[in-house]
Amino acid sequence: MFYWVVKAILGPLLHLVFRPWVVGIEHVPRRGPAILAGNHLSFADHFIGPLPLPRKVISLGKAEYFTGRGLKGLLTRAFFTGVGTVPIDRSGGKASEAALRTGLRILREGHLLGIYPEGTRSPDGRLYKGKTGVARLALESRVPVIPWAMVNTFEMMPTGRPFPKLGIRPGVKYGKPLDFSRYYGMEDDRLVLRAVTDEIMYALMELSGQEYVDKYATSAKIEQERAARASRDAAPS
Repeated sequence: MFYWVVKAILGPLLHLVFRPWVVGIEHVPRRGPAILAGNHLSFADHFIGPLPLPRKVISLGKAEYFTGRGLKGLLTRAFFTGVGTVPIDRSGGKASEAALRTGLRILREGHLLGIYPEGTRSPDGRLYKGKTGVARLALESRVPVIPWAMVNTFEMMPTGRPFPKLGIRPGVKYGKPLDFSRYYGMEDDRLVLRAVTDEIMYALMELSGQEYVDKYATSAKIEQERAARASRDAAPS
């Protein structure tokens, strides 16, 4: 219920201020489970992506969104609950398996599951290598995967910016469902998981028009932080 209240409040406001556009909404099924696999450019993706859909999108988000303290923590928790985010532990190992089981449960219940294969927001607007969890979900659940590309949300609200910029029109493109039935029963094969994930990322690259980088976004962020520290250390005092 809270999801629809938040959408009813945010939807008209976003349409009025930012005039978001949409392409390919007919590719999203009106009923039944499906995976929406998207690029992740901005905090704004959480509301720009699901906005055009008449169905609820449940997404998996890092548990830290739900553990903050004080007023900021309360507002963050309320926002992510309102936009249909389910908290998961992303520390790896058993936590990754628990996140997979949560995603499978959501799909078994017939919902749309939104997931960002990059695992984190792009540090520079480019598309980064996908993690194979999305492939395991697709093969174990045996549901269609719909590429879900955000456009202009990085320019609208890049990482670190608390409020979106005015004058930038964000959009979302939904691609044709991807069929991975030829790989069913092979979800324990790492090469198959990588092939499926790369096919999803290629579809996102085609849909979004982003430059693709064959490394994980988390690695790119670490490299950027190291370079920034080195630059500060080298600067004259």
